[in-house]
Amino acid sequence: MEFKNKVALVTGAGSGIGRSCALMFASEGANVIVSDFNDKSGKETVALIQAENGKAHFIQTDVSKWSDMEALHVEIEEKFGRVDIAINNAGIAGIPAWTIDTSIEEWDRIMAPNSTSVFYGMKLQIAMMLKQGGGIIVNTASIAGLRGLPRSIAYSASKHAVVGVTKTASLEYCKKNIRINAVCPAFTVTQLFNSEMMDSFSAGLSDKLKKAIPINRFGKVDEIANSILWLCSEKASFMHGVALPVDGGLTA
Repeated sequence: MEFKNKVALVTGAGSGIGRSCALMFASEGANVIVSDFNDKSGKETVALIQAENGKAHFIQTDVSKWSDMEALHVEIEEKFGRVDIAINNAGIAGIPAWTIDTSIEEWDRIMAPNSTSVFYGMKLQIAMMLKQGGGIIVNTASIAGLRGLPRSIAYSASKHAVVGVTKTASLEYCKKNIRINAVCPAFTVTQLFNSEMMDSFSAGLSDKLKKAIPINRFGKVDEIANSILWLCSEKASFMHGVALPVDGGLTA
């Protein structure tokens, strides 16, 4: 029960890595705030947690909107009085395109939920954590935040931004008992990212991507979630401002 009685917020918790994190935090005793844009999937995550006698509360949120993020954190403070752990995980994938073919609309569509939302979250979470005397934040970046990713300029830029704001905020608040890190997954199998979806963009694309990963397979959501939980544990107490690759050796 590593996180017994801790209040843990997970954005994008309706599916994929976010849902896996929410389930794991609940199984370790945390009171989990499940945040997602999708009302149905968010409530499904809560139901899964409660079916195992865990504690969870759903708050529907569009993380790309400051008003929604502000309302989310106000509700957390009113209902729980604190947030011990915050996982800024929500984000979306882009439509593969060369730089000159990427529209302005597509750029804005990606940047708002993927990087601006992380700034919104940290701005609000750090303010709460300063009042309560500390806390832990983990942001979901990507290997695309550590290296280039052809035909994904907006997505890559958004994830580089996540790494940058993580490092900056960590340096600003590490002496205030607030630990801030990021995880950088490689391609991970979720409801939205699977071999069939990738092959719908280009024949055999999923096989090509697998071959780029030294262990020749995609990641699993539980593998990423386990890394996030470790970063939130006391075992990672000396980790500050890290962008941790969880990528089957891809960045190596």
